[in-house]
Amino acid sequence: MGGFSIWHWLIVLVIVLLVFGTKRLTSGARDLGKAVNEFKKGVQGDEGKPVARLGEDKPGDATAETRDRDDVVR
Repeated sequence: MGGFSIWHWLIVLVIVLLVFGTKRLTSGARDLGKAVNEFKKGVQGDEGKPVARLGEDKPGDATAETRDRDDVVR
């Protein structure tokens, strides 16, 4: 008993190639690569998009004059 030798792995590889075929394995590997790239992009975040700064008004928001009035009920 012990680990697999190189011959065991070669036999497993041949069986996998016979069962799935090379076309199906290459398309699966390509899909896996795309998924990894999308995951990396998601982890890195949206660095290319500008981030809103504090104190800047967004379009459609109340103006600074309306927000800073003292007579606004809190």
